[in-house]
Amino acid sequence: MNHLPVSRLFAVASVLALLMAVLSIAPAGPATATTPFDCDGFTCTDVTFTGGNDLTLHGTVIGPAEPHAQMPGIVLVGGSGPVPRTQVQYEARAFAAAGLTALVYDKRTDGYSFARRDFSLLADDTLAAVQTLRGTTGVRADQVGVWGFSEGGWVAPLAASRSGDIAFLLTLGASGLSPLRTQTWSLAMTLRHRGAGGSLSDTIAGPAARLLGDTGAFPEANFNPLPALAALRVPVLALWGQYDVQVPPAESAAVLRNTLTAAPSVTIDFLPDTAHNGHSTTDGFDRLGTAPGPGAPRGAFAPGYLDTMTTWIHQVTGGTLPPSSAATPPSQPVTSSDPGHGWTTSARTQLALIAALVLVFTIWLWRTFAHRDTHAGSTTRRRTRALGAPDS
Repeated sequence: MNHLPVSRLFAVASVLALLMAVLSIAPAGPATATTPFDCDGFTCTDVTFTGGNDLTLHGTVIGPAEPHAQMPGIVLVGGSGPVPRTQVQYEARAFAAAGLTALVYDKRTDGYSFARRDFSLLADDTLAAVQTLRGTTGVRADQVGVWGFSEGGWVAPLAASRSGDIAFLLTLGASGLSPLRTQTWSLAMTLRHRGAGGSLSDTIAGPAARLLGDTGAFPEANFNPLPALAALRVPVLALWGQYDVQVPPAESAAVLRNTLTAAPSVTIDFLPDTAHNGHSTTDGFDRLGTAPGPGAPRGAFAPGYLDTMTTWIHQVTGGTLPPSSAATPPSQPVTSSDPGHGWTTSARTQLALIAALVLVFTIWLWRTFAHRDTHAGSTTRRRTRALGAPDS
């Protein structure tokens, strides 16, 4: 077995205990709209359709107040977690205001949780949504595209690689790396922001990440996005915020630029002063301005974010493919590292070791504080006796 310093093993144990606690939290029940879907100034139609594994999904088709015939359409695929349709309604409203028909839907929770996810199943849901929108009155069936945000940046390309019915693809904050490598990079960025790092970051990116991946505690840990990207034969617009701290923007852009070789048009761009989710920020961790509506993510959309997407869509659907281009990526202060695979022992042995370390560490803490309390009590009694006061 590879030996690690005791301090690093305790760090691994602590990190794993925290991550396992987070990953074990599963959403209860189906995703539901937590705030009313705002249809003021638009036309909205609720729809149901059958996704992967014959699960019934619920969504809303939103279009201009005065829809015209044969409009392009777009299906929105949200990020991680039990995303209700209202969470991406603000982008949907922007698309509708620009003359498109958008479909947003509540993400499944049956077969999806923080500890269990299947990108292939989520891609099946996306393809079902595409077929629903293609059959909607007033929508051009040959001009329906997909928008994918964050986790949707893995799911949307996978869906587009499987079907000739998707006409174009947009991504925001897509990672060109595996989910596990992406997550460890994001944790390293957070530690750096909080003034930590060094050996703790190395531990997270190495032994802790390998253990999570090898034991299956991190769902879809080693999903490889490259085959789907290489198979895409539709125009692609890939956007990242200048201050994306959840996926490595420069590295991801390089992966997409080098992999999307079959796509007829690829536009890679970076939005200045913008966070992972398209909102204004100064460093990726704060959110500036007022939210675009009740229940919206904190902060306001960055200038140019929505216009960049709608302008590009009109070019593509209007028959004028923009020439492929790749903007200069922003400085990325931390480079991701491949966690690799496995210690030399089995996953069961690894878990037993970590459990033992956590137990020993917990007992040590308890004995330490108990000893301090006992010692403090003995000292107090000695002092009271010295002053002539009775023991209480």
